[in-house]
Amino acid sequence: MGTGTESESSSGGAAGRARGLALKALLLLGGALLLRRMRKSTTRWDHARAVADSLSGEKFSREQARNDPDNYFNIRMLMCPAAEMVDGSRVLYFEQAFWRTPHKPFRQRFYMVKPCSKEMKCDVELSSYAIRDVEEYKNFCDRPMDQRPQPEEVIGDIAEHLTTIHLTRCERGKRCLYEGSTPPGGFPNTWNGALYSTSELTVHRNSEIHTWDRGYDDEGNQVWGPKAGPYEFKPATPSSYDDMFSPLNFPPTLSLEKKMDNPFVVSEQ
Repeated sequence: MGTGTESESSSGGAAGRARGLALKALLLLGGALLLRRMRKSTTRWDHARAVADSLSGEKFSREQARNDPDNYFNIRMLMCPAAEMVDGSRVLYFEQAFWRTPHKPFRQRFYMVKPCSKEMKCDVELSSYAIRDVEEYKNFCDRPMDQRPQPEEVIGDIAEHLTTIHLTRCERGKRCLYEGSTPPGGFPNTWNGALYSTSELTVHRNSEIHTWDRGYDDEGNQVWGPKAGPYEFKPATPSSYDDMFSPLNFPPTLSLEKKMDNPFVVSEQ
């Protein structure tokens, strides 16, 4: 009897040790997999997708227009996916309109979003292009999918290159996610007496977008664009529509020509 009890005890101890070793191995394996996942770096295409997703959607500069109506309009900015290139670059359709007349955009563009090349010191390349027939694309994002120009048509309608902004992931601790600008010297632009234009763009959390486009003459004087700071476009919310029809802090239909002399550019070309 005594010998049998010792054998059973020894067998149970061995089984317990085996289970303990197995559990320890599983914990070590799980920890290693978790650490590997945590250390896995974000790919170049992850950055491009994040920027494209943040740019997409309906946004308004409503708060700025309310707080500083002399310098900012309430602009509706709308972007949505339009096509994807063979190399994976995303093409977004972009339009801006005054909030009172969203069906009459005054600016229409294609934006192409792709990773910066490996030799460049940036994460995402955002390039704007003219559209061959802007009338065909009015309110593109508001239409049902079957009533829009199809991706192959979109690619065929991409016209001349206008600007390119190089975006970099914001440093830890900053409020933004990505920020960047056009290269030094900007890009050629002749609107309102300009010689060239520059653009700055910041992608904030919650898909808030800040844009600052400015035109300069041959003496370096700013001839169009906001002077006080960038436009701040915030995603539309249900209350945005209610606020649209409530009394805003706007002067009653100020002379558009007078306001246009100041901060906002309706056309880049």
